[in-house]
Amino acid sequence: MKKTHTPLTRERILAAALHLVDAQGLRRLTMRRLGDALEVEAMAIYHHFPLGKEALLDGLVEHLSAVPVTAAPETDWQERLRTWARAYRDRVAAHPGLLPLLVSRPVRTPATLAATEAQYAACHDGGLRGPAILDAVRTLTGYVIGFVSLEIRDARPANGDAAEGLDARYPHATALRSYATGRDPDDQFEAGLTAVLTGITALAAHPV
Repeated sequence: MKKTHTPLTRERILAAALHLVDAQGLRRLTMRRLGDALEVEAMAIYHHFPLGKEALLDGLVEHLSAVPVTAAPETDWQERLRTWARAYRDRVAAHPGLLPLLVSRPVRTPATLAATEAQYAACHDGGLRGPAILDAVRTLTGYVIGFVSLEIRDARPANGDAAEGLDARYPHATALRSYATGRDPDDQFEAGLTAVLTGITALAAHPV
């Protein structure tokens, strides 16, 4: 029986690249390894990414960044942003190996611009204008990326207990230790998200 191959598409290539990074890390991502994973010659990938690995990396960043605002336009503007922030957190947390790209490689494509435009529109509906909209979206995006970074870091085993025997010197850290180790990350995220959205609301009181 003749073996049939799934057609090579941009989407299939990106999916394979994501899987490779998730399993082996960003440093292991090469066009040759990606070709092996897809069972094609590496040169075949260049038909879909003529600029090579640089274009492939941009495609991975786009995948992380182009998270749409799925809540209906008539939904409360804060809830639209809250829904987006949750989805963005899930997307980034699913591919922690791409965090270095996300914070170092700006990508402007129709997909990413559409996602950002929807956030701008939500802020505008909330009464923000001009620079306040930029401040709000940048702060919200930074919160999500920062939270996921800390969430990933805290999931790793610590190298010893630096606070052991130092309770008297660090009373606040000691008192909060049980909360830090036992609190649900979703609860932490929602608490911080509420604080950020409250601050964004305050920006509407000072239109530019």
